Amino acid sequence: MTPNPPGRPHIADASAQGPPRLWRRDEGSPAVDDQGPPPFLSVVVPAKDEAASLPQLVAEIVEALRPLCRRDLPRATRLLGFEVLVIDDGSTDDTPEVLRRLEVEHPELRPIRLRSNVGQSAATAVGFRAARGAWIATLDADLQNDPADLAALWRELPGYDAALGWRAERRDKWSRRVVSRWANRVRNAVLGQSIRDTGCSVRIFRRDLALRLPLFHGAHRFLGPLLLREGARVVQAPVNHRPRPHGSSHYNFRNRSFRVVSDLMGVSWLMRRPLRYEAVEPRALEPAVARDEAFDRRRAGELAA
Repeated sequence: MTPNPPGRPHIADASAQGPPRLWRRDEGSPAVDDQGPPPFLSVVVPAKDEAASLPQLVAEIVEALRPLCRRDLPRATRLLGFEVLVIDDGSTDDTPEVLRRLEVEHPELRPIRLRSNVGQSAATAVGFRAARGAWIATLDADLQNDPADLAALWRELPGYDAALGWRAERRDKWSRRVVSRWANRVRNAVLGQSIRDTGCSVRIFRRDLALRLPLFHGAHRFLGPLLLREGARVVQAPVNHRPRPHGSSHYNFRNRSFRVVSDLMGVSWLMRRPLRYEAVEPRALEPAVARDEAFDRRRAGELAA
């Protein structure tokens, strides 16, 4: 990889030989805190008509993350607990019934059903806002992502704000692999980054960063670049990729390619216009006092007028 131009936030690659290479970022942000209790992780999984995949998916997530909650683990890689938020994006199959059954079997599961289909980016945003953890992980619901990789990413995370997976060996048709490879090259050239696999959904990042991201339809394909826009320190690591065992992909060249190009132009514009500021309150005020003082100032302005 080659570093970004000066002033651009960038990444470290956990798969590279030797110690990770770090790039400058625009502002600091705390990584895993060494003080206090271990963090809580929220796994966000948007799902549309994936009833056949959900039992195996939820079981694999629980199997991967429960060992990280053991008390004998080092503080830097231990979890206080976790939750699995499956966002049912207006499914028309048996997804609601399957989730109700799984909720009984797995206490970590929190299903959220949307009234209608709103798309993967909006369903993901719902998960960000509903999450109770300080950290968020994302996965696709089609079983092509391996939940065991969440544990591997979590172990790579100390010292960083986000860990992004890249699919070392794609299990897709050759045409999709070629399109994805060229899409990543074009995206990195336009944005001045070197994210290996922007389309990989296996990620872990801080929830407060997620809530600051500018979200839009299609934003789920640009979470890595948008995290860098917020000044995140990012590490990348290879992850597994599996064949899709049930159903077929919701995306194809026709419903994705032209939209991604226009989205890329929009993200390029956003990358050049981030807001950076720090507010300093001269003295702490009780909420009620602050409200009264603000009212008094507005009232004085009205009387002067």
